[in-house]
Amino acid sequence: MLRVDIDFIELISNAGLMVQFVLFLLLLFSVMTWAIIFIKFRYIRKAFRESADFTEYFWRSKDLSGAFNKARRLQASPVARIFRIGYVELRKISDFTTSGFDAGDKKDSFSGVLSVKENVERALRRAIYSEVIRLTQLVPFLATTGNTSPFIGLFGTVWGIMNSFHGIGVRGSANLAVVAPGISEALIATAAGLAVAIPAVIAYNYFVQKIRIMESELNSFSSDFLNIIERDIVQNQRGSQ
Repeated sequence: MLRVDIDFIELISNAGLMVQFVLFLLLLFSVMTWAIIFIKFRYIRKAFRESADFTEYFWRSKDLSGAFNKARRLQASPVARIFRIGYVELRKISDFTTSGFDAGDKKDSFSGVLSVKENVERALRRAIYSEVIRLTQLVPFLATTGNTSPFIGLFGTVWGIMNSFHGIGVRGSANLAVVAPGISEALIATAAGLAVAIPAVIAYNYFVQKIRIMESELNSFSSDFLNIIERDIVQNQRGSQ
């Protein structure tokens, strides 16, 4: 059996300047892609771990002030961050509402407590939006890399083949020994483009799935937190009237 060993370094070094530029650009994309994959994987994994830790503590303790102290220690948890924002908003507005309404006026007092819930809900929505933005940072670059890298590689291939055919025309010879090296050099760009795009697409889909799961958890926790406010705060307010 005939064995052919391909020296990729030699092929790249003998390629044209445009093909080399394309390969350098793809190498840059690849380095940035793997850096983003490493950074986001660690960040999202830590976010899930700390969020699970906080959620377990929150439902086990059922103490908002204790959960707030726990949330302050879990800086990487999106769930803990939205709880801190909601808790601070709750304390700020509920203290003002409690002191600002006449306990003998049932209608005004009840509407005031509902206003507390609405303000906390708006604060939680803003916090969830901020957390989703934080989680998706750098991820769109993976989609851009996955979509454009094959075309960048294809451009390098087309350019290299054009140069090969131009060389054939100049030399006036079209045998395989003349055509094959130039085409081999050009096809490296296509292979490099696919090598960059495939990990980027896989990582993008993985991170998008994880972000959607986390967004769903944030919305679920926000609804549960608002239910606690409605059940406990409103009932306490009614009981004091």
